[in-house]
Amino acid sequence: MARRSAPPRVEPTYRAIRELRADERPRERLLRYGAETLADAELLAILIGSGTRGFSALDVARELLRRFENLTELSRRDVSELRSVRGMGQVRAIVLAAAFELVRRIQAEPFTARKVIRSPEDVARMYIPRLRGARKESFRVLLLNSANQVQREVLVSEGTLDASLVHPREVFRLAITESARSIILLHNHPSGNAEPSPQDIAITRQLVSAGKLLDIPVLDHIIIAGEGYTSLRERQLLE
Repeated sequence: MARRSAPPRVEPTYRAIRELRADERPRERLLRYGAETLADAELLAILIGSGTRGFSALDVARELLRRFENLTELSRRDVSELRSVRGMGQVRAIVLAAAFELVRRIQAEPFTARKVIRSPEDVARMYIPRLRGARKESFRVLLLNSANQVQREVLVSEGTLDASLVHPREVFRLAITESARSIILLHNHPSGNAEPSPQDIAITRQLVSAGKLLDIPVLDHIIIAGEGYTSLRERQLLE
């Protein structure tokens, strides 16, 4: 009986990152959707920067994860181990090693170094220097622990504040995964007018209602405008 020959192996077609659609490229995806939405390989590809002939930065990132299994194992490797992966080289290996060391130093910071929010003035003091000159409106969420310390700041949207962009799903998704005990909403008015708009109030009340259902209370919504600010809690506009 004649032996059947195996079908020819089809090699995957190589595609450089520049050949991908804009919404598939890691850097563009980060700008549009936020860093937290990217896969591990996409974030690594951004740090790697570029690949080699026939092997893109995304291919290099995937090979790193395949070789070392996960980010934790990858972060433990020294420069010589990292540069042994195809497409890495010494410069790219140094960049990754430095990035992983920064993460370790952040994790080693004393817990008490986290900013504690005691009043709307505390939020204003932190964010007026950052947002007073911003030309675009941005909506952020501060995730707090049980001691009212800021665990993380999340950029939800940029541009004109809109209920379709500031959806409860996006606001509370990371609050749930990070086990936040409460949140503070924050956005800026580039016009310099700190008066909340009807849209600001409507979005706030929608999020306050969602927070009650999820048992993650919305403590306040702060609007930064120039050198001033407005607290919707102080204005009794949360409900």
